[in-house]
Amino acid sequence: MPLDVRVTSGVVRGREEDGVAVFRGIPYAWLAARFGPPGPAVPWDGVREADRFGPPPAQGAGSGLDAPEEPGEEWLTLNVWSPDLGGTWPVMVWIHGGAYLFGRSDLPEYDGGLLARGGVVLVTFNYRVGLEGFGQVEGTPANRGLLDQVAALEWVRANVGAFGGDPARVTVFGQSAGGGSVAALMAVPRARGLFARAIAQSVQGSFFTPALAADVTRACATELGVQPADLPSVDPWLLPLAADAVLGRMDQHADRWGRAAHGRILLAPVVDGDVLPTTPWAGLSGEVELMVGHTRDEQRLLTALAGELGQIAEARAVETAEIFAPDPGRYRTALPDPEELYEVVRSDWLFRMPSLTLAESQLDAGGAAHLYELTWEVPGMGGMLGACHGLDVPLVFGNLTAGQPAMLLGEPTEEALAMSEQMRTAWISFATTGDPGWPGYDTGATRVFDVRPAVTAYPEVLSREIWRGLTPGVLDLTPPSGEVAAVGEQP
Repeated sequence: MPLDVRVTSGVVRGREEDGVAVFRGIPYAWLAARFGPPGPAVPWDGVREADRFGPPPAQGAGSGLDAPEEPGEEWLTLNVWSPDLGGTWPVMVWIHGGAYLFGRSDLPEYDGGLLARGGVVLVTFNYRVGLEGFGQVEGTPANRGLLDQVAALEWVRANVGAFGGDPARVTVFGQSAGGGSVAALMAVPRARGLFARAIAQSVQGSFFTPALAADVTRACATELGVQPADLPSVDPWLLPLAADAVLGRMDQHADRWGRAAHGRILLAPVVDGDVLPTTPWAGLSGEVELMVGHTRDEQRLLTALAGELGQIAEARAVETAEIFAPDPGRYRTALPDPEELYEVVRSDWLFRMPSLTLAESQLDAGGAAHLYELTWEVPGMGGMLGACHGLDVPLVFGNLTAGQPAMLLGEPTEEALAMSEQMRTAWISFATTGDPGWPGYDTGATRVFDVRPAVTAYPEVLSREIWRGLTPGVLDLTPPSGEVAAVGEQP
């Protein structure tokens, strides 16, 4: 049955699917210039069919896209699932991950039907990634991907009431680079007041100085034989090819890009002093209620994808500790097995300690925080992947048989279904009331998601002690270009 809803730009027509009103491909903003800030969506006459996803932004190999799916640059679209257009439901707005290089809202694992049937209006959207979203080009705004996210949240505030959502109860949530985006938005002045709650899953803790971001962008431009200022005029589908080429030779830039190169992090939000004045660890107001956490074995999947699972030699593990750990000797003493040392150090540096630090920074700012860890192990591959990076996504959405998660989980077991129910219930409860079902982190409590759930002290005691008093630093050129890290940060 067609469902017509009026938004600020015109009328959109969705469909009812399995008892949920679904609208796909609604423009939330427009780009007057490709590397410019997002502006209001262009109005349309008549009724616009909202029955298919909008085209994803240009992106590289990690996306699975080899060519644009349709012409044009109407990338900034969103999708809505609502249990009842006449209600006043809490709203959950999803920010996808993808290392700030790729990602799209039309992946089957992000289908919002099951969450919507649980009692929320669910919104997903595309934002600019890669050089389009995070390249540092003089004369263009920094952090265009973050600006797109702000524009999507502004659209939600103005329009979600027409879909049965409560604009006063908006929760933004995301995983990996999406979790890093959630953390960043908590420190973005332009996002203030656009959401009341935030769920940051496996926060990617990488943030760049303008100098590092500009140097990376320059290297990508060189791949195309142009100057950085010329990138806005280059075919958008050539930019990801240049980024992929530079990413494939990161070892050649290690002396100049330091930990960013060693960690294979090509792009990240830029602490530019304007859009993002400071890192999240130093920029929280405490006004937004926070739920944050990570998986136990974050690095395991990334090691497997690199074809290195079970192949980490001692020299490689020691080098990793020396590069990424604030106290490499303490890690090495506690973790003599090379594979475990490599995994824990990298998990801590990129995901686990940024997530923990966000919770602690929230408390320091006087805000409310709930902390969790997912320890349930992927049943496939003999348990080799453990509780790996990305496992939380299908469990939270409940889409266990579609897209990439199906390769992780295999045929869903009763145990997997029960884990999904645990996590969906907590996420929806937090979005609805601010209480996910366990005590706040101010009590020292951490919710452990497993077959036998528990509320306990934070389990990763060694990592917490090593990182105590430190915060993830802003990644800079090596040697430093002159930017000053925030006081107390681990450079």
